[in-house]
Amino acid sequence: MSERSERINKRSERSEGRVDERQLLAMTGAELDELFRRSPAGDVPRGDARGTVLLFTGSRLASIIARLAYPLGWQGKVVAPDGRQLLNKITPLRVPAIRATVSPSQSWVDGGECVLIDYSRTSLVARWVRDEIRLVAPGLYLGVVWLRRRRIAGFALRFPTY
Repeated sequence: MSERSERINKRSERSEGRVDERQLLAMTGAELDELFRRSPAGDVPRGDARGTVLLFTGSRLASIIARLAYPLGWQGKVVAPDGRQLLNKITPLRVPAIRATVSPSQSWVDGGECVLIDYSRTSLVARWVRDEIRLVAPGLYLGVVWLRRRRIAGFALRFPTY
């Protein structure tokens, strides 16, 4: 078994309901891809989710970016109780802005089911953005950000579990 396969298998064992944001930041892009591909869409989440930016994952820079992005720019998303729309929480004041619709859909990553966060009809600022999320652990969704059909980033959303 190759070293890469062993790393993915070890992380796969952790992902059986036990993966967390710190582990997502440590994964490479290929490992995050693999986790996304084998994860279920999950139910459309509801409520206030804490966000983690996933850029340059697998490097020390990933944690630094995530720590800076949270208080300064993007803190997560708030999904309406009916699960049909959301607002992003942005700026240090957690301003609810940048509306999107939420629905089950097909992923551009692999054609499988995902939860789609679509800004095309609700936001002038983010009209070309499409987010897709899948459930990777209880209350934890892994997301992919698309800009005009080009994959540009990843993120995680932590919803409260009761």
